[in-house]
Amino acid sequence: MRIDFHPSAEPTLGVEWELALVDRRTRDLRNDAAHLFARAKARLPDPGRLHKELLKNTVELVTGICPTVEAAMADLRRTLELVVPAGDDLGIDLFGAGTHPFASWTGQQLTEGHRYEELINRTQWWGRQMLIWGVHVHVGMPDQSRVLPVLSSLLNHYPHLQALSASSPIWAGVDTGYASNRALMFQQLPTAGLPFQFATWEEFEGFVGDQLTTGVIDGLSEVRWDVRPAPHLGTLENRICDGVSTFADLAALVALTQCLVVDLDTRLAAGETLPVMPPWHVQENKWRAARYGLDAIVILDAASNEALITDDLTALVGRLEPVAERLGCSAELASVLDIPTRGASYQRQRAVAAANGGDLVGVVDSVVQELRAELG
Repeated sequence: MRIDFHPSAEPTLGVEWELALVDRRTRDLRNDAAHLFARAKARLPDPGRLHKELLKNTVELVTGICPTVEAAMADLRRTLELVVPAGDDLGIDLFGAGTHPFASWTGQQLTEGHRYEELINRTQWWGRQMLIWGVHVHVGMPDQSRVLPVLSSLLNHYPHLQALSASSPIWAGVDTGYASNRALMFQQLPTAGLPFQFATWEEFEGFVGDQLTTGVIDGLSEVRWDVRPAPHLGTLENRICDGVSTFADLAALVALTQCLVVDLDTRLAAGETLPVMPPWHVQENKWRAARYGLDAIVILDAASNEALITDDLTALVGRLEPVAERLGCSAELASVLDIPTRGASYQRQRAVAAANGGDLVGVVDSVVQELRAELG
């Protein structure tokens, strides 16, 4: 199975931002993506900036190929400024979090299309449960041979990205005790979850060939790993992050992702052997970040050293500062450290629920208002 990776000469960015549709009155999910699309696309200079997803309660904002974090944020803002008024016409608000706090999966409708129908036919109950939303960040990679070593080393920082973005503490009306319930829900799908750590591109090609031969997948896009190569785009795609409700959080996460990938690729190209951890450490770190968020004590290396994740974030941001300066995202990278100060989304949602006697409509209100505040 030959898979050609189409390299990107520069570490360009592409961002995909999934948002749920909620009713302005009830705050429950609305299965009205088709109506929102019809209104929004008439306003959009490039209709390709708005995509449909598995369920009719979801839209995805997509950037073009962007040279910098600042350009990616500006691209998304232009689209959002046109989609929000379309939602206003329909009594729909956009909701940026990993899960909805009280919606039921039983009332959700599947987007038309053979691909989606086959997914649900195969995955059944688990597939129907996927009321989850995330952010995907693509970073351009210049050399096929370096993609998988960078991927494996990037997994050392999986918990940092997960904890910073965690925004799914409440599921079906119940506080799960997890910062990111989405992370553990999504991995129930076949081919989703943590990637295998292949040393060479040929091993990856062999894996995909086996998956196709045995009918596990029908195409490469059905490999739904948390971090995966996107060969047709020439990128490494980070799919770790929960849904996001503010540009401040989003810019920080995009900058951290770009800086990590570029730093690792630069070091590998210079002849360095990149640090990796055994799969059992990577798996444990994912669980700790999903469970404890920014209070997680994470495993740092193959020698089993550990640290509080916020302490390691401080060191990590400091180490990446020269990379951020080269990429033009110094301010955005520095803002990573603002997230623990103001509270990650899962912490903000819990605070609202506590202040309102457990009223989850108020939680939806707060997430919606965070996004609306970004537009002034």
